[in-house]
Order: sequence, then structure tokens, then C-alpha cells
Amino acid sequence: MENKKKRVYCLYRVSTKGQVEKNDIPMQKECCRAFAQQNDWEIVREFSEKGVSGFKVSAKNRDAIIEIQQDAIKKKFDILLVFMFDRLGRKDDETPFVVEWFDHNGIEVWSTQEGRQRFDNHVDKLINYIRFWQASGESIKTGIRTKTRLDQIVKEGRWRGGTPPYGYKLVKKGKYNKKGHEVYDIAIEPGEAKVVKLIFEKYVNEGYGAQRLEKFLLQQRIFNRKGENFTNTTLIKMIQNPAYTGILRNGESKSEIFPDLQIIRSELFRQAQAIRKDRAMKHSDIPFNSKGKSLLPGKVYCGHCGSKLVLTTSGGRAVQEGERPEPRLRYQCHYKVRHPQSCDGQSGYEAKKLDSMVDEAVRLLFARIKAVPAKSFISRQLDRQLSQNEERLKRVRKENAKASVELESYKSEVLKVIQGTSSFSRELLGELIEKSEKQVQETRTKIEEIEKTAADLAGAMAKADEQYHQVLDWSELYDKSTTEAKKMILAQLIDRVTIKKGYQLDIAFSVSYEQFMEVCKTREKKAQIEQEQPTPKKKKNLEMVR
Repeated sequence: MENKKKRVYCLYRVSTKGQVEKNDIPMQKECCRAFAQQNDWEIVREFSEKGVSGFKVSAKNRDAIIEIQQDAIKKKFDILLVFMFDRLGRKDDETPFVVEWFDHNGIEVWSTQEGRQRFDNHVDKLINYIRFWQASGESIKTGIRTKTRLDQIVKEGRWRGGTPPYGYKLVKKGKYNKKGHEVYDIAIEPGEAKVVKLIFEKYVNEGYGAQRLEKFLLQQRIFNRKGENFTNTTLIKMIQNPAYTGILRNGESKSEIFPDLQIIRSELFRQAQAIRKDRAMKHSDIPFNSKGKSLLPGKVYCGHCGSKLVLTTSGGRAVQEGERPEPRLRYQCHYKVRHPQSCDGQSGYEAKKLDSMVDEAVRLLFARIKAVPAKSFISRQLDRQLSQNEERLKRVRKENAKASVELESYKSEVLKVIQGTSSFSRELLGELIEKSEKQVQETRTKIEEIEKTAADLAGAMAKADEQYHQVLDWSELYDKSTTEAKKMILAQLIDRVTIKKGYQLDIAFSVSYEQFMEVCKTREKKAQIEQEQPTPKKKKNLEMVR
């Protein structure tokens, strides 16, 4: 009888699309075909996996492996041939058992470079496992080397590859890789950068959410790079992307800020993240919708019963005959409406009048804050605390050093005590060592506490400075702002407004900004005292009058 040729299935695999040549894997294919011809085998089918990681992707998720296994059960082929065994996979906890599975199902597994993998004895099984354990280790090492290099690239301010975010473009700046090919670098795309700035300013300053931004950009006929509408999910991702502050990233690794890549100020980006996080909370100070003509929705409380006032509308008068009447906005106390005997306040307050009064109070606050120098009273106070803390730290460190020296000197006496040449008794030396050890430990604990306090003070100082400049920015913007922008500023500046009969207002500013009020009061009081105290020249004039 004539011997039939063995039927062969070939599997070719590369981990990245960059390894594919003209949509093919020619090197592996040529080697497998030559090997089959040399052994007088017949290739009946070939499978190619392009851009499939043998380390990251499990065999049960690889279509080619699944189909080959199904055909193996149906006995459609006799040999599975690969260029090297690691083409089957690089997972040490999975691939050895995949190879063994084929062997148990009557399929020979061959490599053009390593021959046939047998399972005749225990040693064969061990060699099979060691092979893929080594392949797995190589993948891990490759991953570490790749990540380390990409981390270095982003920290050097170079582009790590791929499509740049909206707002940037790829340009050639005369940089070459190891192969001598000129590589692309990242740069700001001016037209797109204007759109990015507009998105952040609308989100932070005017309270636009992602859906409203989507509609706004569509109305303005502003489209993405492909000429399509910006979706709300894309806009959220843009708002979360720190690349717009000039920071390049690779996973958890981040570069420093590169000014030539900065589209958005770091402070504006931080505010955007704070607003996004605050809006995700159930009880938020940031308005979910900044539309509407009232300035203080959700911020006004009745001074008589403590209930939150609700914004309502009622019919108004038409400005001109035939025109639609403009609605009249009121802050209404629903508790007063439902329980008129339990609340002795007004049932409602005109929104326009109340907003105007708060607006005037905020303008006065801004005018007073502008008079406070950059080196504010808060910073000076923190400066003093930081200085006192440093002095205390120096003192405790000296105590620790002294105790440490004493401890070492007592320890050096131990040998003399054993030899009988020391002037200390064993009991006394033991007590002194114990006492010194306790003092060393106590001073070390104090040093840690003082250092933590110093770090907290430094953080508080930075935060106070940041808030001061934030208020200054708001004071400059407020006069020119739209109602929406004013609403966003007031939402963060004011904690609550309590109103009583006759429009008696009590405005509670957020805790941080109450501190600035104290700064203003302290400064004004000091100026008043200085003005009232007569100067030497005034004293002389008073004496002449007398």
C-alpha cells in the first residue's frame, strides 16, 4: 500500500502589527513550508495571527487555537507545525498544557527550530514546562525593558507613539532613532488648541456639562479631527486628560510639565477635576445645570424655619403690548406655604432683588480682598508656625544626638564591666543604658511628629496661596462674567445665604474664604488705628492750638 503523506496545519503568529510585512508573516511561512517539504509532509491549512500577544492573550480567547483544536478532535490533520514553540504561546501556566493536549489527541507538535515535542516520559513533560516557563520569563523581561524605555522617552519630553490627542499634531524636529529613521515628535496644533481651551473654560467658568458642551459645539459648527460631532464621552475623556497641562504619560509614569506642550493652565485643569468629582457626589455644591437667570439655586435658606428655599416662577407683566410676559422668579419657602403657623417668615422673596443684594456683597468682598497683599496675614501666620516648628525640630535633633552619644558611651562600658575594669556596677550601667535607649526612642518619635507637622504646614501654606490667587482671578473675572459664570463662582465661594423678613441677609462664605474675610477685617482695623493715632507732625500742631 502506498504511504499517505502526513497532513499538516501551520500556525504563524506575531505579537504586534508592526511585525507584519504587507499583511503577511513571510519569514515563519517560508521556514514552515521548507520544513514540511523536507519531511515530505502536505500542508493542508495555514493560520496567521497578526498582532496577537502569546503572553497577554489566553489560548481560549484565540480564534486560531480554538479552530485548530476543533479540527484536531475531528482528525482533520496529523501534525501542528510552528516556526518555534513560543508561537503557540508564552504563558507558563497554560501553553505547556495546550501542547500536551494536542499530543493526547493524537496530534504531533513540531517546531522548525526545536523538533518534535514528545511526552514519552516525565523528563519530556519537564522539558515542555521549562521551555514555556523560559518563554514567559522572556516576555516579562521584554515588557519591563519596553516600559522602562517608554518611561524614559516621556520624561525626556518625546512622543511615545500612536495618535496624538486632539489639540496636538505630529511633526518632525530632526530626531532620529537607532535605525537612522527620522521620528515624529508632538507639538500643539493651534486651531485645535483653541477648541480645547474653549471646552475647559465653558466647563469650569460657565458650568457646561458634557451633553451641553456637545450641543454647544454642534451649534457653533465645531467638529472633531474627522469632521464629526464631539460626543459627550469624548468630551469627558478630554476634560480628564492631563496631557493638556503639558504632561506626557506612559501608564503610571508622568513627565514634568513641558511649557511648549501646555494648552491648559494646571490650576484650570485642577478646577475641572474638582468640579467633575463634586458633580459625581449626591450632595454637591457645584450646580449640575448652570442655565437659568437666578444666581443662587440651592443656596438660599429661610432664616425663620431653616428650610431651603425653592426657586419658582409666576406670570409677569409684558414689557410691551402683544409681547409674551416675562416670568417672575421667586425663592419660595414651601414649609411656610404648607405650615403658615409654624414659620413666621415670608412665603417668598423676589429672586432679582435677592440676587442683586448678594451680587453687591460679593463685589464688596472682592474689592476688600484685592487690597490684601500677596504675602497675606494667613501666609505670615503659617510662616511663623513653620519657623517655630523648625526651631523645635533643631532642638529635638540635638537632644536625640546627645542621647545617642551617651547610649554609645554606656554600651562601650559593657566590656569593661565584664572584665571588671569599669567604674560602673553592672546594675547601674544597665539602668543608664535603658534610660538612654528610652530617651533616644522618645526623641525619634518627636522628630517624626515635628516633620509631619512641618509637611502639613507647608501643604496648608501652598493651599492658602493657591486659594488667594483663585479669589483674585475670580475678582477679575466677575464683572465681565455671564450669569452662568457668576453662578459657578458663587457656588464655590458661598456656602449658604440665610434670609429673613425685610430681606435681612446673612451670607456664609465657604470656610476657606471666611479666612480671607478675617484678613480683610484685620487689615482694615489696623489701617483705622493708624489713621486715628496722630503723627509727630499732628502732635506738634495740636500743642500749638493748645
